[in-house]
Amino acid sequence: MPTYISLLRLTDEGARNIKKSTSRAMAFDKAAEKAGVHIIGQYWTIGDFDGVLIVSAEREEQALHCLAELAAAGNMRPHTLQAFDMKAFAGIVGK
Repeated sequence: MPTYISLLRLTDEGARNIKKSTSRAMAFDKAAEKAGVHIIGQYWTIGDFDGVLIVSAEREEQALHCLAELAAAGNMRPHTLQAFDMKAFAGIVGK
């Protein structure tokens, strides 16, 4: 199942509403699961990015739809990367 890592930055609105970020994260978990997207992890971070979201989905469209909805909510701006585990990467580069 493809895995995606989103590096998240708070918008000005998200920063103003930082105290609600954990409740928004729980709501995102529920919506993502309904859409067939598995949440591997959600982390709040310090540094250039304010958070990291790791998800997997059977189809790319499922994951990207959820991440687009996250961006549309206006609290976070995701920068998303497709991730490959060692076995998948070995297959890509020819072992």
